[in-house]
Amino acid sequence: MPSNAQNEAHWQAIAQRYDCEPGPINLENGYFGRMSRAVQAQYLEHVAFINRSNAVYVRQRFEQGENIEIRRQLAALIEVEPESVAFTRNATEALQSLIRNYNRLQPGDQVLISDLEYDTVKGAMRWLAAHRGVEVIELSHTHPASFDSLLQTYRDAFAQCPRLKLMALTHVTHRTGLVMPVAAIAQAARTHGVDVILDGAHALGQIDFNLADLGIQFAGFNLHKWIGAPLTLGFLYIAPERLADIDPDMGELHYPITDVRARTSYSTPNFPALMTLPLVLDEHRALGGAAAKGARVNYLRDTWVSQVRSLPGIEVLTPDDPRLYCGISAFKFGGRDQQAMADRLLKDYNLFTTTRVGASFGTCIRITPGLVTSVADIHHLVTAIGELHRSPL
Repeated sequence: MPSNAQNEAHWQAIAQRYDCEPGPINLENGYFGRMSRAVQAQYLEHVAFINRSNAVYVRQRFEQGENIEIRRQLAALIEVEPESVAFTRNATEALQSLIRNYNRLQPGDQVLISDLEYDTVKGAMRWLAAHRGVEVIELSHTHPASFDSLLQTYRDAFAQCPRLKLMALTHVTHRTGLVMPVAAIAQAARTHGVDVILDGAHALGQIDFNLADLGIQFAGFNLHKWIGAPLTLGFLYIAPERLADIDPDMGELHYPITDVRARTSYSTPNFPALMTLPLVLDEHRALGGAAAKGARVNYLRDTWVSQVRSLPGIEVLTPDDPRLYCGISAFKFGGRDQQAMADRLLKDYNLFTTTRVGASFGTCIRITPGLVTSVADIHHLVTAIGELHRSPL
């Protein structure tokens, strides 16, 4: 862990670069991230400029070259070729495009999801069942999870379902922050001829990874969670050698069939947001990238988890194996209504959190620190959990 992850003065100086509305302490930084004050100012300048110049600038300059440089910088962020990425509005749009347009399925084939996938990903895979005649295999992971148990669950599924052709895999689950052993699962999938579509929405910006090392050829990402971009920016990735396995989106003709950008819907994008992306990427690198951001939020996570895991009636759902967690973690108050307890965290302690549902373990409370979160905020959370777990039902 970089030494400055615990340097409170360093991170509170960084926090001063972000405007925060007065109100509850925000421990729900996983929905979307903040723009820095500098990024916000430039974004608003670009909004005003595009409003003034309208199609003259967009047609003559942005579409004729400036967007190509922005795309090149994006590709450099994840160390891939520019020809392998296409902008979308968010990870959901990217993943839906990949799932919808994957063309290697035949009626009777099987596709795989787990209880930890994002709901729109589950919905897209079930859509394949209705429209492509495939069977959806749905797994429920056991908790507490371990590296070996997660991998074995998939190995068992591959062995038991010989018609499997495609699976969704979430790098960082939005419910508990569990980090999946992607490389090991993808390797096992390849052995059985199963393609993986990776949901990288929460991974990009807080986890260092290399797609080639992970063995991933299809993926969708967000830029407005941990990178610091304006809302409505995401992208998809398709390994160039696999481009033909994803059809152009609904007959998309604005780009040639050989262009990855044909694999998602063509529309008028948020030009000001795209124009701001170079500054966003500069700031991300200047902060130390995913390594520094991840180390900081991991430290904040460790601070609260280490103090509440042993409390009677408190169940922390995210393991402590450093391979399997990031800054996001989730817990439950035993025998309580989790939404009611989240409401009490807000009402009694001024702590804003969120509940997550849809996994086999039921409802949980997700805690997601951000770059503006202080250690004092985390200590306040620990106090709140400690007092609430002793309170009457």
